[in-house]
Amino acid sequence: MSREFPIGLTPPDWLVRNLRPQQAAPLNWPALARAALGMALPLAVGLAAGQPAYGALASMGALSGVIGDTADAYRMRILNIAVPQLFGAVGVTLGSLVYGQGWLTVAVVTVVALLSGMISTIGAVSSVSGLLLLLNSVIGAGLPLPGAWWLTPVLMTGGGLLVLLLALLAWPLRSGVPERSAVAASYRTVADLLTVSDTGDGEAYDRARHTVTQSLNQSYDLILARRARYRGRNRELTRMLAQLNAITPVVEAAPAVRLAARPLPPEVPAAVRHLADAIETGYTGPTGLHLPEPVNETGRAVDHALRHVAEVATSPDVDPRGIDDRLGRPAALGIRTARAARNVVLSANSWRYGIRLALCIGIAQALVSLVPVPRSYWVALTITFVLKPDFGSVFSRALLRALGTVAGLVVAATVLTLVPRGWWDVPVMMVLAPLIPALTPRGYGFQTAAITPVILLLSDVLNHQGTALLLPRLLDSLMGCAIALVAGYLLWPESWRTRVGDRLADAVADTAAYVELAFKDGSDGADGPDAAGRARMRRRLYRDLSTIRTEFQRALTEPPPTGRRAAAWWPLVVAVERIVDATTAARVRVRHGAPPPSRAEVDQVALQLRELATGVRESETLISVRTDLTGPPDSVLEPLRQEVAAARAIASPH
Repeated sequence: MSREFPIGLTPPDWLVRNLRPQQAAPLNWPALARAALGMALPLAVGLAAGQPAYGALASMGALSGVIGDTADAYRMRILNIAVPQLFGAVGVTLGSLVYGQGWLTVAVVTVVALLSGMISTIGAVSSVSGLLLLLNSVIGAGLPLPGAWWLTPVLMTGGGLLVLLLALLAWPLRSGVPERSAVAASYRTVADLLTVSDTGDGEAYDRARHTVTQSLNQSYDLILARRARYRGRNRELTRMLAQLNAITPVVEAAPAVRLAARPLPPEVPAAVRHLADAIETGYTGPTGLHLPEPVNETGRAVDHALRHVAEVATSPDVDPRGIDDRLGRPAALGIRTARAARNVVLSANSWRYGIRLALCIGIAQALVSLVPVPRSYWVALTITFVLKPDFGSVFSRALLRALGTVAGLVVAATVLTLVPRGWWDVPVMMVLAPLIPALTPRGYGFQTAAITPVILLLSDVLNHQGTALLLPRLLDSLMGCAIALVAGYLLWPESWRTRVGDRLADAVADTAAYVELAFKDGSDGADGPDAAGRARMRRRLYRDLSTIRTEFQRALTEPPPTGRRAAAWWPLVVAVERIVDATTAARVRVRHGAPPPSRAEVDQVALQLRELATGVRESETLISVRTDLTGPPDSVLEPLRQEVAAARAIASPH
């Protein structure tokens, strides 16, 4: 029997969404083993040397490495772990130098918070680097550290580099394997998309296409991040990039298959999976594909695309000319670094995020300077994790932080009560540390519950306070969450508004430009001068729509009215995705024999899309717009007109 809540006691939807664990991939057993060994070994060495406090500091550094150990590719592991460790060393040095110096401590940590928030807007690696810069400066400024001023950064950096060393052990034997696996996984998501394209299940198709977009984004980012380190062309990377580019026409053909509503032969998705296996194993040679003869223009598009994929995917040699991500050729590393630095300094969002974080940290540091709070650094630590601007909803993270801390304190109480300090800490750490990579993918609350007992165990090794740590840590966490909610959330009206509408309006306007480019001058050539531009624009659109989906999911975890406003946009998000699909499908049909549309038809569709974009951008609520679209019923654009009309109808009040 299903359990029902009494009337009036049903939890609100936003609360249920916050507490529901996220779907996660299977456990990464190597990462779990690295966490256990990387955090327990420093403790063991410290105990053996008669300096358990030094071992605890090294384990704290290893904890940072474990949190950053999320990349599959080995070169990305260097960036994700080593670069943040350098920022962390700078942070703990600055903090320890101003420890116990009153308002100077408050000023220095506040300035560090401003810098941390600003650099967090650059990207994933800089976000973790900014986190460790602030996190370690707070620890250094609030915790008396043993030894000379330089010893703590050396020990903490050494612990993080130990995790990095463990993460790179298999590199000589598995170089390139993660990248090949990512490309193969992208192919398999495309096979799944083709499988559901002709089932008539719109929701399953939307989910599959979103999965394809995410997988392609991840694969491109992984390969391009590695390729950026080569001044010239690398044969292996060039080949993988060509394989990713080759699957694009198959992805473009999927919407045409869906709109045609004619089942694909099962040999088609099976062929894509066969090619995925060949890519993952590095096979080159005959593919042995047996594809049925196509019977219509959609079938010809799929057949043509698959034969091209088979040729590229298993070819030992690839012409490096023109091989690029569909988002364009990446700039050199130095150029991208200079651009990032300029954007940080000039960006209003960067300053806004930095000021929010600095304000909250400044309030926390000033509060604990005026009010005697033992081990007061925990208040600022809580704010650091909750208010990181690129980590999602502040409200949601504050709630989950409080709940996760309570759960973690229960585990910590058991450990601190039942386990004597000393060598028993080593096996306990080997049990607790793997929980961090195991539970982190489930959500922020689960990650907090896993990290809390580890930090408290290490803090007890340094301070020997036992269970006396527990209640102050809970109170400090609640204080930090309260400061973050008030000074970092309620005082900033932008926190109450969902950004889904603004981003969706931009995507609709970009879709209008895509429609115009897709049928420019009635061209039907697949490889004309505009082919690369069309591919790049389509990829950008799908990537932007994927970002909007992510923003939408975050907004749903906010309490009313933000979550309710976000929910109102969801039908229009799906409608815009289907407009892009319909445009791509029409383009595929024209390329394979359908009559191209007239310029007037194209202009009419683009005009109505721009009107829709203007309406979405200028209103907090969905507004009334015209829904009239006319044109030849047998035109290749008829499905597109229907999707545009549906989107405009959604945007009209009922």
